[in-house]
Amino acid sequence: MKITWLGQAGLLLESKGVRVIIDPYLSDSVAAVNPNNYRRVPVDERFLQIRPDVIVCTHNHLDHTDPETLRHYLDRDGGITVLAPQAAWQMVRQFGHDHNYVQFNRHTRWTHRHIRFTAVKAEHSDPHPIGVLVEVDGKVLYITGDTLYNTDIFADLPARIDAVFLPVNGAGNNMNMADAKAFCEHIAPGRAVPLHCGLFDSIDMNEYDYEPKTVPLIYEEIKL
Repeated sequence: MKITWLGQAGLLLESKGVRVIIDPYLSDSVAAVNPNNYRRVPVDERFLQIRPDVIVCTHNHLDHTDPETLRHYLDRDGGITVLAPQAAWQMVRQFGHDHNYVQFNRHTRWTHRHIRFTAVKAEHSDPHPIGVLVEVDGKVLYITGDTLYNTDIFADLPARIDAVFLPVNGAGNNMNMADAKAFCEHIAPGRAVPLHCGLFDSIDMNEYDYEPKTVPLIYEEIKL
């Protein structure tokens, strides 16, 4: 299994010939809405050429469900499975092209070959946000999506989490570093990977005070 950070909250997961892209943001479309949130790191167009098997969008905000990015994958012949909760699902299914658009709300499970996805609660400003559990190659990965610390989330989570990928930027209804640390202390993952920094801001994720952690580098493999 190989996991690559695409910047912001985007991840590329590759396992046994299956490619999964989660929350890709490979444009500068947010800057048109908020000029302060312009890209500090250029788009690496290699990742726009990928043909994913599965795309997961955790909620309907531009830096997670970005039409300008998604058109590179979905404006072509069908064959991609897209997992998205209600609001994001309504948006992505407009691409058509006979892709398999799955309404992936909380508590929904979807299995693609050897990879199992389960949608769990997130607490965010979108009306239908989710986090995602990914069971792959004997590991349980938890991608929280954009979320605040909310105790209702814990009931959706398994006892064992090998790695959690979570926001620590403390803006836009996301956990700050203190709350993200407390969140990880509660769920006790094997490793924490802080996200959602460095693209719109100058936050240093090395300051995230939880161990063990892996601070990712954009467009590089995340070593777990």
